[in-house]
Amino acid sequence: MSHDFDKLTDRRGSNSLKWDITERELPMWVADMDFETAPEITESLKKRAEHGIFGYTMVPEAWREAVAGWWQRRHNFEMARDWLVFCTGVVPAVSSAVRKLTTAGEAVLVQPPVYNIFYNSICNNGRRVIENRLLYDGKGYRIDWKDLENKLKDPQTALMILCNPQNPTGSIWSREELGRIGELCAANHVTVISDEIHCDLTEPGYDYIPFASVSEECAQNSITCIAPTKAFNLAGLQTAAVAVPNEYLRHKMERALNNDEVAEPNAFAIDAAIAAFTQGEEWLDDLRNYLAENRRIVRSFLERELPNVSLVQSHATYLLWLDCTRVLGGAAELCRYLRRETGLYLSAGAAYGGHGNQFLRMNIACPASRVEEGLKRLKAGTDAYEQYTAECC
Repeated sequence: MSHDFDKLTDRRGSNSLKWDITERELPMWVADMDFETAPEITESLKKRAEHGIFGYTMVPEAWREAVAGWWQRRHNFEMARDWLVFCTGVVPAVSSAVRKLTTAGEAVLVQPPVYNIFYNSICNNGRRVIENRLLYDGKGYRIDWKDLENKLKDPQTALMILCNPQNPTGSIWSREELGRIGELCAANHVTVISDEIHCDLTEPGYDYIPFASVSEECAQNSITCIAPTKAFNLAGLQTAAVAVPNEYLRHKMERALNNDEVAEPNAFAIDAAIAAFTQGEEWLDDLRNYLAENRRIVRSFLERELPNVSLVQSHATYLLWLDCTRVLGGAAELCRYLRRETGLYLSAGAAYGGHGNQFLRMNIACPASRVEEGLKRLKAGTDAYEQYTAECC
């Protein structure tokens, strides 16, 4: 591995959302990484900064070529250049789509446990959430197809937000599963927004399937949200894209993004994305191998030291979904206890809906030494919490 992911970069004092915490705390919650981005991206940003003028920025054809080229090389999916529309982020794109493609009071379907901000994009815009809860068998997740079909048949269901790969469970949906979702949505006139921001963060040996690549039916009834921000740790640069094969839907999305003023890049967003998608492959492959080893470290530790907490089987994202069903007491209170007593800052699973109240989410996109420190705190805190709970009963 030619890149140093063991480096401990100090992020305190950098206005980091993740690290704006007390000195004793160890943040392993929000989905950004503690790794410096690919050197090629840094160099492109330095070059841009050296120019010294940061005026209004246009979206060049080189950006579309970089995005389309990446998906063709990495994911075997040929995107037409004119499908692509720049956006400042995946969440702004999702919220714009909700406002433009639905009316107040209509329902938007999600599959919890799922990225919690989807709920904000729906509820803050006066739409209703309708849930197709994923089924959990104690090891992994699957779709409740009968429930999904029934929910999509509701005339008030206008939109489905698909998370592919899935956050927080780490599930990679198969071509067959995506095809069936596409068929059901098309048959019931429900448009699909596919959030594919984690698509480049699969384990080595595992590939994700772009929803729009599955069939023409899927392509013509979907809006795909993509970005280099998760894979290359660029969230603060606000750079993303929507890919919309259908001309009518693309017009709608272009108007939505422009009306919401989220279709213009800042001076660094374009250069960073182009560098990531044209020069970042070697760095990303090294990162994926490093994350796979971090996942192995966690799995081994839990099996050996903390059998009451189990790692849900998954092969995507750097976010681990920890099953705390066997822990005495609730996972939400455990999450608070861990932060208060050990400084370990995780995400409470209840925020992701469904039956997430028995789960915790752990971000392992950090040097292995921090993962190991987090695991020590997790064990010490969980053991103490269970003892405390037993004494209170």
